Amino acid sequence: MQVEILTPDKVLFSGEATSVKLPGSKGQFEVLSNHAPLVSSLDVGSVRVKTDTGDQNFNIKGGVVEITKDKVVVLA
Repeated sequence: MQVEILTPDKVLFSGEATSVKLPGSKGQFEVLSNHAPLVSSLDVGSVRVKTDTGDQNFNIKGGVVEITKDKVVVLA
């Protein structure tokens, strides 16, 4: 699935991933390919992006995530 993590200043990540763990305001959750559409607020925490080459972690201070069938967009 395509994942983008965006801040007002820059793009933290843009690429393919197999899963994404997010710090939701009601608790941590994981997104896999073909996830149901969802919009959620995010809390302070770490976004973990799992790719074929390994894991990457990005610390955020909150934000919003939009999830569609094969795309995740994090606005942090």
